[in-house]
Parts: sequence; structure tokens; C-alpha cells
Amino acid sequence: MSFSSVLGWLRITGIVEGLSYLLLLIVAMPLKYYWGKPEMVSVVGMAHGVLFVLYLALSVLAREQYGWSWKKVLILWVASVVPLGTFYVDVKMLRHSAV
Repeated sequence: MSFSSVLGWLRITGIVEGLSYLLLLIVAMPLKYYWGKPEMVSVVGMAHGVLFVLYLALSVLAREQYGWSWKKVLILWVASVVPLGTFYVDVKMLRHSAV
């Protein structure tokens, strides 16, 4: 992975976004609802939201730069709301994309 291309940024953002989503679901949400500590949801939720929007924007930039179809972008978007989805599309769709 490289920070020198839109695809590299998309892949890295997807991995970090996926990790933030898991952290939100597995750590922050239970802390809020089972132990009454909502603070972590605020912090992790904000970070995840920013990463999510960045992932969507980078997927549109990648579409323009690499000539991807809207179908491929839609698959990336759907995967971003499924736990572990960004990891799956990274392996199946992005890892072997032409840079």
C-alpha cells in the first residue's frame, strides 16, 4: 500500500475506517449501553464518521481516476456499512486493482 495514489489512500482509509467501526460496535457501544459510559461513543463515533465520509469521497475520486463503474463504487459504499465489509472489498476488489 502506498500513500502516493488515490487507490492507496482508499485502501488505507478503508482499513482504518473498518477498525473504527469495529471499535465502535465492540467496545464503545457496550460501554455506553451496559456500563453507562457514553464518552467513548462520542469520540470513536466522531472519528468513525469522519473516516466514513473520507472513504466515500475517496471512492468517488478513484472512480474518476481509474474509470470504475458506479456499480463498483456502490459495492464499496454498501461494504462500508457492513461490519468487516471494508476488509472484504480490500482483499477481493482493491488489492489487485491497477494503480
